[in-house]
Amino acid sequence: MISNKGRVKGEIIANHIVINGMHDGTCYANSIEILQDGKASGTIHCDDLSIERGGSFLGETQPTSEETVTVINSQQKEDKAVNKNEKPKKVANVAK
Repeated sequence: MISNKGRVKGEIIANHIVINGMHDGTCYANSIEILQDGKASGTIHCDDLSIERGGSFLGETQPTSEETVTVINSQQKEDKAVNKNEKPKKVANVAK
């Protein structure tokens, strides 16, 4: 979520993005909302985009591919490590 006074320049990858401040860059998400005070510019990769009255978007939209947004499940990685008789490693749920 980008709050009313928030400013982000760059790439955002998330399941759901809410913009109420300003974003300039590329967004990859399953769902994006641009609220009343939100301003977005750049490229949006999303199949579910909503823009409230007062919000603005200047740029290009692209459909979401299956490989665009991926959820990392740390439990699956730990299970694989345990199955190989290895000590599980901690995995952060952070996208690049």
